[in-house]
Amino acid sequence: MVAVNDSVNVALSLGEKMHALATKLFPICRSITGNGVRQTLDIIRREVPLQIHEVPSGTKVFDWEVPREWNINDAYIKNSNGEKIVDFKNCNLHVLNYSIPVHKKVNLEELKKHLYFLKDYPDWIPYRTSYYKEEWGFCITYNQFSQLKEDSYEVCIDSTLEAGNLTYGESFIPGMTSEEVLISTHVCHPSLANDNLSGIGVAVSLIKTLLAKKSRYSYRFVFIPGTIGSITWLACNENVIPRIKHGLVASLLGDNGAFTYKRSRRGDAEIDVIAEYVLKSRDGRNKIIDFFPYGYDERQYCSPGINLAVGNLSRTPFGQYIQYHTSADNLDFISPASLEDSYHTYLEIISVLDDNRKFINTNPNCEPQLGKRGLYNLQGGNNDAKDFQLALLWILNLSDGTSNLLDISKRANMKFESIRYAASKLEECGLLVQA
Repeated sequence: MVAVNDSVNVALSLGEKMHALATKLFPICRSITGNGVRQTLDIIRREVPLQIHEVPSGTKVFDWEVPREWNINDAYIKNSNGEKIVDFKNCNLHVLNYSIPVHKKVNLEELKKHLYFLKDYPDWIPYRTSYYKEEWGFCITYNQFSQLKEDSYEVCIDSTLEAGNLTYGESFIPGMTSEEVLISTHVCHPSLANDNLSGIGVAVSLIKTLLAKKSRYSYRFVFIPGTIGSITWLACNENVIPRIKHGLVASLLGDNGAFTYKRSRRGDAEIDVIAEYVLKSRDGRNKIIDFFPYGYDERQYCSPGINLAVGNLSRTPFGQYIQYHTSADNLDFISPASLEDSYHTYLEIISVLDDNRKFINTNPNCEPQLGKRGLYNLQGGNNDAKDFQLALLWILNLSDGTSNLLDISKRANMKFESIRYAASKLEECGLLVQA
């Protein structure tokens, strides 16, 4: 990452800007509720327009209830000499997320009941939560665990769990139509870079780009805590749901793995077809997998009563890289290059989606004369011109209101960009109208 100081004005690449945002957000202790989420959303709001919503604890959201709000000030374990052997201020992963407050002395046997570690990765701290069961605990390295001796230990978790709010952020970019594309990313994890500061960074960069464009669709970005956040958003926005025609869950976008796209529950939605087309055209290593009801917030958006066309686009999927939910998912694990590549992949999918229209040929009785409209190279001999002419003929032949531009692109075995450009020229001279 390029260092920036006050005396030197260094131009950062897009990927470096996203990594810099992740660096700013990394130290914050986030959870599904609390001031960590607010602080995170406040930083995002300095980058892009963002409306912040508060939903009170106890609010009924379908079969769930918004939980009590959790906040934490400090936590530690001290030995009998008063030495801190575990310190939340050194790493916020050290505390079982959503731990209830505790301050007491315990022996080693009792302490071990509240410790979490990874024996196979003795230098790493695991990330663990207890959202819906009142518990307290510490996450430590196995090396720390193995050094514990019979002693009297002071354990302190200075936290609160009380009535408050669930907080989420929303950025809405109006388009030429009221139909919407939903981009959802979770903001509930503490110091984990790939999961999901990477998703936040890509979403923020996409918002900046779309704010400067004129788009057909309206775009709605939601920054929510995982699971309970999407459930709460859906319960509070039932009037919006019918307008959402396509969507993506943005997560795990900073590692160096190939992309994996998880289809929507529908399996053949337009977003599924477009994501597959873009990923396969970009890199043969990219994978497409079918929907399954486990994972991130796509499982809420794709629940049977909601059934939105929302897929999940990540790099290495959750649980399939060893650093997942550990302290090894740090700022060194994500790279500016991967973040920037993720941004461009998302943007290409969005661009195809926004331009993937159906047309009607206004002169369907035999081929129209293209030469008199300046669309046909009578001299020939130019391969690019021949490709352009072939694209024109394919579009005219298949534009009966049933095929979209991507359908035509695939049938013609031509790049979408070529078909899109040719369609724009036919529309300019009145040979096509939108269906």
